[in-house]
Amino acid sequence: MENSKKILNLLGLATKAGKIASGEFAAEKAVKSGKAHLVIVSEEASDNTRKMFQNMCTYYKVPIYFFGKKEELGHAMGKEMRASLALLDAGFSKALVKQMELNGGSEYES
Repeated sequence: MENSKKILNLLGLATKAGKIASGEFAAEKAVKSGKAHLVIVSEEASDNTRKMFQNMCTYYKVPIYFFGKKEELGHAMGKEMRASLALLDAGFSKALVKQMELNGGSEYES
């Protein structure tokens, strides 16, 4: 899918710009401290991880998308597998949401 490539490329750019908190602990901290503009959780994440982020993002009113495999997300950021990440930049978040919508990704926001 062409769009998922664009999404992964944007994640790579955001990583280089230092605008991503990746991994469960860092992403959770970003959401709770109000720095997260968008959360992406891998489709392969455990039910517990998905539920935890879903509830947290609903509570803190942060858009959340379930997208990609852990390996894809990690690779896009030049890291090992990642099940979750938070975007710390409004511009990157807007661009990613746009691509997610085109990709048919679903946003779970209350």
